[in-house]
Amino acid sequence: MKLTEMQVRAFCELLASDAPAPGGGSASALAGAMGIGLAEMVANLTIGKKKYAEFEANAVEMKERSTKLVDEMIVSIDKDTEAFDGVSAVFAMPKDTEEEKAARKEAMQKALKEATLAPYSVMELCLESLKVVEMGLGKTNTSAASDLGVAALNLKSAVQGAWLNVLINLGGIKDEVFVAEYKGKGEAILAEALPLADKLYAAVLESL
Repeated sequence: MKLTEMQVRAFCELLASDAPAPGGGSASALAGAMGIGLAEMVANLTIGKKKYAEFEANAVEMKERSTKLVDEMIVSIDKDTEAFDGVSAVFAMPKDTEEEKAARKEAMQKALKEATLAPYSVMELCLESLKVVEMGLGKTNTSAASDLGVAALNLKSAVQGAWLNVLINLGGIKDEVFVAEYKGKGEAILAEALPLADKLYAAVLESL
């Protein structure tokens, strides 16, 4: 069964168990899905309201972008665990001969790269999602202002959690070019996403 098909209690109990996956990567993707999901909710609570008619087009765009991002975040919950399972599977490969050892090392490097790309893609989604949340500042239903703040907090947690999962996998990769590329890309996302998340939270806090 896919993680995304589980009930909330079952997912949380599996997360809390001694099973190594799902772990922080899938949890981060879930936080991201909740964050952008809240942004979509705020857009839905704004669309069609006479009081916010001047912001109708903005709310519709916000909803459309959110819908796509929610779907991608949800898919990422399972993708992260599947990538981890790929790494785990390498440990079961034989290592009796030199050829088997070489094949095992090559498979591990490939699996670690996949396990890096999964959380990195969540980081990209988080940054895009935070920009969608920003669209709602001062242009959406004020009764749901707190939900925009919670959206920003969830997305900040998601992007930082995904970054930790990028780093732990990069630590085992021998391809220095790959490591340098994704360290640089990840740091660039954080440099933009974290200040934006803090700005959004502060703006919502001030409005309450």
